[in-house]
Amino acid sequence: MAGGSRPRTGPVGGAGRDRDRAGRAGPRPRPVRDRLADHLAGRRTLLVLDNCEHLADACARLAQSLLGAAPGLRVLATSRATLGLTGESVLTVPPLSVPDEAVELVRDRAAAVRPSFRITEANREAVTRLCARLDGLPLAIELAATRLRTLTVDQLMDRLEDRFGLLTAGSSTARPHQRTLRALIDWSHELCSPPEQLLWRRLSVFAGGGFDLDAAEDVCCGDGLPRGEILDRLDRLVAQSVVLTSEDESRPQYRMLETIREYGRGRLAESGEERPLLRRHRDYFRALAESSAAAWYGPGQEEALARLRAQHGNLRLALEYDGADPGHRQAALVLVAALRFHWCADGFLGEGRDRIERALAAAPEPTAARAGALWAGAWAALLQEDHRTADRWLTEADELGERLGDPVIRAYVQGLRGTSALFVGRLDEAVSLYEGAVSAQIAAGEGPGALFSLFQLSVARAHLGDPRAAESGRRAVAAAEEHGERGCRSYALWALGHDAWVRGDTASALTFTRAGLEIQRGFNDYAGTALMLELLAWITASDGDRARAGRLLGAIRALWRKIGTGITAFGPHLAEHHTRCEETVVRALGTAGYERALAEGGGHDVPGPAIADALGAPVARAEPAADADPLSRREREVALLVARGMSNRRIAAELVLSPRTVDGHVEHILAKLGFRSRTEIAAWVAAHKDQVPTP
Repeated sequence: MAGGSRPRTGPVGGAGRDRDRAGRAGPRPRPVRDRLADHLAGRRTLLVLDNCEHLADACARLAQSLLGAAPGLRVLATSRATLGLTGESVLTVPPLSVPDEAVELVRDRAAAVRPSFRITEANREAVTRLCARLDGLPLAIELAATRLRTLTVDQLMDRLEDRFGLLTAGSSTARPHQRTLRALIDWSHELCSPPEQLLWRRLSVFAGGGFDLDAAEDVCCGDGLPRGEILDRLDRLVAQSVVLTSEDESRPQYRMLETIREYGRGRLAESGEERPLLRRHRDYFRALAESSAAAWYGPGQEEALARLRAQHGNLRLALEYDGADPGHRQAALVLVAALRFHWCADGFLGEGRDRIERALAAAPEPTAARAGALWAGAWAALLQEDHRTADRWLTEADELGERLGDPVIRAYVQGLRGTSALFVGRLDEAVSLYEGAVSAQIAAGEGPGALFSLFQLSVARAHLGDPRAAESGRRAVAAAEEHGERGCRSYALWALGHDAWVRGDTASALTFTRAGLEIQRGFNDYAGTALMLELLAWITASDGDRARAGRLLGAIRALWRKIGTGITAFGPHLAEHHTRCEETVVRALGTAGYERALAEGGGHDVPGPAIADALGAPVARAEPAADADPLSRREREVALLVARGMSNRRIAAELVLSPRTVDGHVEHILAKLGFRSRTEIAAWVAAHKDQVPTP
C-alpha cells in the first residue's frame, strides 16, 4: 500500500461497495437469493429441497421468494413437516407396501450381510409379519435386516418388544439420526414444540386402531394442554407425519404407526402420567359404549356400530385396565354389557362371550352391573348353543333383578328365556314368554326394547302356523319405523318373510327378505345376514335355481364359521329348512357340483360382499299376491306422490305430515319393496295402479 497506509476493510464511498483482492473499490455482491431468483426468472425449472424439516421456516421463505420471482419454477420439497405455503400441494409418501416392497427390501439388505439368506415358502410368512410389525418403515426394515446376520426371522420377531434397543446396527457413515431407530424418532420428536410433544405422548395411550377427535380432546386435555388447543396441536402432528389420517370423511380417524406409538408410550411412562391417562381412556370408552347402548333402538345404529368397530382396539384396552380404584371391576361389567350389540351383532361373538365371562368371574358382587352383564352374556351364550350356561346366567340375573327391584332387568331376562325356548323348539312356551316380555318391557318404560322380543314372537308363531305371526311382524316393523330403528326392523322384515315362506307365499317371502337384506347392507351383522341369506337360499332353491342356492349356502357356511355358530343355534325348525334345501341342491347338482357351488359362494365370508352378491345376482322378482300388498295405506299414498315427482317436503305439506315422518315412510317403502331409488318406486306404482289409489 502506498505511503504505508493501512488497507480499509469497510465500505468505501458509501453502501454497496467493497474492495477487491487488489484493494480496488467495487460493487458489493448481491445476496445469493436475489442472484438465484434472477437466474430462474425466465426458466422452467424444478428445484428440489431435500430434508427440510429442521429448516422448515427458512426453506419456506426461500421457496416463497423464488416462486414469486420465477413463474416457471416448481419446487419439490421433502420434509417431515409441510412448509405451509399458499398453493402447496402435499403428497404423503406412505411406508413400503407389505408384503411386496417391504419383503423385497428385507431380501436385499439381509443378503448383503448374510449371502446365504433367501426368502422361501418356509419363512415368507414370518418375514411378512416382521415387515408389518415394523410398519413398512424403510430404516426400521434395513436395521432389522442387519440383525439377520446372527438371528433367524423368528428370533428377531421375538425381540421386537424392545425394538428401540434391538434396531441399533446402522451404518457408521449415515447421518447421526439415521443410525438407529431411536435416533430417527428422537429427531422427529425434537422437531416438535413442547405442547406437540406432550400431545404425542398422550395420544400414544390409544390402541393401534386409532382414535377420533372427540376421544383425543376428552382423554388428552388438561395439565398444560387446554381442550381448545388439541385440534391445532393435532393438526401440527398430522402435518409432521407423526399422526396419520384415514379417508373416512364422515368421522375422520387418526392413528400412529406402531413404532411412533411405542416411542410415545415410553415417553408417557417416563412422565408419570400413564396410569391416570389410562383411567381417563377407560372412562371415555365406557361412556361411548353406554351411550351407544342407551340409544340403540333409534336412528344411527349403523354409525354407532361402525364407530365401535373402528375403536375395537381401544375397547379391548379399556377392558384390560387394571386400576387401583375399587370400582374398576364394576366398570368392566358395565362396559361388557354395554357392548352387547358390538359382540352379538358385529362379528365379535366369541370374543364378547370370553370378555363377559372374565368380567363376571372378577366381580361376583350382587350389583345391577353384574345383572346387566349376566343377561348380555346369556344372549351370547344362546347364539353359541350353550343353553346350560345361558339358563344359569338368566336365573341369577332374574334373582338379582328381583332383589334390586329392577323390572327392566327382569323384562329382558323374560325375553331371553323366550329365545332359549325358541332355540330348542319349545314354541308354545316361547310365545308365552315373548308376550309377557313385550308387556313387561312396555310397562317398565322400555317400549323400543320390546322390538327384540316382537320379531322373535313372529317367528315362533310362524313355526306354530299361528295366523297372528304376520300381525306380530307388522307390529314390529311399525314400532321400528316409529323410533327410526333399523336393526330390528330388518329382522322383523325377515320374520315376515319367514312367515310368508311357511305359508307358501314365496313372492312375498322374497320381497320381505330382500328388503331386510337391503337394510343389513349398513351393518356388519354376521348372524342377521346369514339368517336372511338362509331364507333367500330356500326361496331360490324352490324356484328352481339350485346352482345359485348352492352358492348362497356357501356364503352362509362361511359367515357362520366366522362367528363360530350355525343355523342349528336358532332352533330345529330353521335347521330342518336348511337341511331340506341342502338335499334339494345336492340332488340337482350332484355332490361334486354342490361342493363347487359351496366353494364359490364361500369366497363371500363377510356380510357386505355376501349381501351385494346376493342382491346383485339376477333374480326374477315375483310379484306379491294381491292380498299380500306390503305397503300400508299411508305408504301407498306417499308412494303415489313420489311417483308424481314430489320432494319429501312437498309430500309432507300435501299430506299434513312432518318432513321427518315422510322421510321414514319413503325409507320404509324402499326397504319393503327391496328398492334403492325413487325411480323404482315410481315404476312400481305404475305397475300397481289398482293397489295405489289416489289419496
